[in-house]
Amino acid sequence: MDLELAGAELRAVVNRLRRAQGQIAGIIKMIEEGRDCEEVITQLSAASRALDRAGFAIIATGLQHCLAAGEAGNGENRDEMRARLEKLFLSLA
Repeated sequence: MDLELAGAELRAVVNRLRRAQGQIAGIIKMIEEGRDCEEVITQLSAASRALDRAGFAIIATGLQHCLAAGEAGNGENRDEMRARLEKLFLSLA
């Protein structure tokens, strides 16, 4: 299943991933500096949420595209598409 993201959707996902990338770099630095465990875990949690949100945004966009394709009468079997999207969604849960 190919997901084509519109420009604004793609930019939002990429920006979220770049923020997560910066957070992860900060976490590595915190660990190397011997920072407090609670601070490190807090930052790990924030980075994890950012990655999850990016994944959910991609899945939501995929759902929109699949619904539009289904209404247009083209695309793959609805049950197959539903199962694939459900699997993707559950991989983030």
